[in-house]
Parts: sequence; C-alpha cells; structure tokens
Amino acid sequence: MISLNWCKDYVDIEKEDLHELAVKITKAGVNVEKVIDTRIENLVIGEVKECIDHPDSDHLHLCQVDIGKKTVQIVCGAHNVRKGLKVLVALPGCVLPEGTIEAGKIRGQESNGMICALFELGLEEKTEETYAKGITELDTDLPMVPTLISI
Repeated sequence: MISLNWCKDYVDIEKEDLHELAVKITKAGVNVEKVIDTRIENLVIGEVKECIDHPDSDHLHLCQVDIGKKTVQIVCGAHNVRKGLKVLVALPGCVLPEGTIEAGKIRGQESNGMICALFELGLEEKTEETYAKGITELDTDLPMVPTLISI
C-alpha cells in the first residue's frame, strides 16, 4: 500500500482524481489493486460557542456550533461536550458508516448535524473505552477553516 500523502512529497498530484490517477499508474505498468479514499464529505471543524441542557432531556445538550461560515444548532448527547471545545462536525448530507446525517428535530429541538467521535467516522473501533471517551476533542489552537476536511 502506498499513501497518497507520501506520493505528494515527490509529485504534484493535488488536482488529480484518485481513480483517474490509479488508471494512469496501471497503464504505466504498476498494478493498482484498489483506491482507498478516507475523505469524508460534509465533515468540518467546529467550535462549540454555547452549550446548555436540553429542556426535555436529562442527558442531551443544545449546542451552538460555529462551523466557520455560520453557526448551527446541534443536539448532542456526549457527556464531554462543552463551550469552547473544537470538534468534528458532520453536516447534513455527510455519509458515515451508520448512515447519512440529516437535519431534523430531536425531542422538539432543531439539530443541524452531529458532533462526532472517531468511532462514528469509522476511524476507530467502537469499544466500551472509546464510547466512554465521548466526542473527539480537538486542539483548541486548531484554526477555524470554513471548508471540508479530510481525515
């Protein structure tokens, strides 16, 4: 297996489509068995600006999350969510291993995405330990970039 990031150290392939690149490499004489793409569309970095208890739940929270271009409300059940935290946010349309994220209402409150743990993105095995950690807490010095990110 060869990492695309490793290839980028030697060749400018930033604008190449991965599947077209695989065909070109195969035609050049190196067999590409498959392409594994870890990019997750509609996944952004957000900052929790406000976190209050859900009025109709003993464990849910109403979070106002700055996602760079705007602030959205997200209902979150993680025990470790709090104001000031930088988080991974799956916006409506984001396809995760457990399904596609949609905007909707949770116990009567609008929710426009999901604040994620790594296991929810399929990047970590879901175990009692990883579940107990709650959502993924990013470095608070991480810059806000109002664009999609790749993991």
